[in-house]
Amino acid sequence: MSEKTTSIVREKYAQTARSGLSSRDQGVEAVAKAFGYSAEELAAIPAEANMGLSCGNPLATANLREGETVVDLGSGGGLDVFLAARKVGLTGRAIGVDMTPDMIELARKNAQRGPDGKPFENVEFLLGEIEKLPLPDASADVIISNCVINLAADKDAVFREMFRVLKPGGRVAVSDIALKQPLPSALADNIAALVGCIAGAILIDDYDGGLRRAGFEHVAIVDTGSDLTSYALVDGQAGCCTPPPAPAADAKPASVANAGLAVVDAGGCCQTETLHSDLAKLFSDHDVNAYAAAVRIFAVKP
Repeated sequence: MSEKTTSIVREKYAQTARSGLSSRDQGVEAVAKAFGYSAEELAAIPAEANMGLSCGNPLATANLREGETVVDLGSGGGLDVFLAARKVGLTGRAIGVDMTPDMIELARKNAQRGPDGKPFENVEFLLGEIEKLPLPDASADVIISNCVINLAADKDAVFREMFRVLKPGGRVAVSDIALKQPLPSALADNIAALVGCIAGAILIDDYDGGLRRAGFEHVAIVDTGSDLTSYALVDGQAGCCTPPPAPAADAKPASVANAGLAVVDAGGCCQTETLHSDLAKLFSDHDVNAYAAAVRIFAVKP
């Protein structure tokens, strides 16, 4: 991935961080549930931590224990960090790493919005790239990630960094996109597909091989069978930059049908091209599920 492409990816996710999307949006909540989050989990964290960017729920297979240190690669608004923090307790630590300053700023704000009205005391968010983690050797018990490693320019570097940062016996529990077969050029060379976690993905066998070359054992990669077009549920639900004007008394709300979900057009919202609108167009043009899969990845550092 070129420096220019990395900059495009960073800016697209920065726009998402500024969009105002949250679990309060019907489509955003629907995406999270489609990829494995329960209503109880979503209610236990700040709504703004979820922006409909997941492709799975890594906490479902991480088997976190009280007192553990967990690192989330590409932590975004903090969704999985906050869920992990609840599981490891105050004697543990949940650390998020993200390369986008806007995401780090949002996550740190979210950390002040605990469900009991108090800040999360056992979380930390660090600015950095996952190919070069800003963490010491053997400092984590568990590494999680959610639909981010596919975006990395050098995945082997990511796998080596994961191995370095984990303690002996530490484990990996990742949700990601991997390929079932090589992409056609129309997808492989599509910037929207790259930003949308498709074009940067690698074959399942290559994912397995990369982890093993880094030193991991007991590698398991499972296709969840999730429908990747679920992301389109968020299209048209970008949050408002300013409060919308009050509708006239006789005005009727405008809505559009989006994959069976009614999406109300809130006047006054930003109508720029968003990550989710790019994905909605991509899915209308290509059968993405034929090539890519949401996968669960597990591995252990000996």
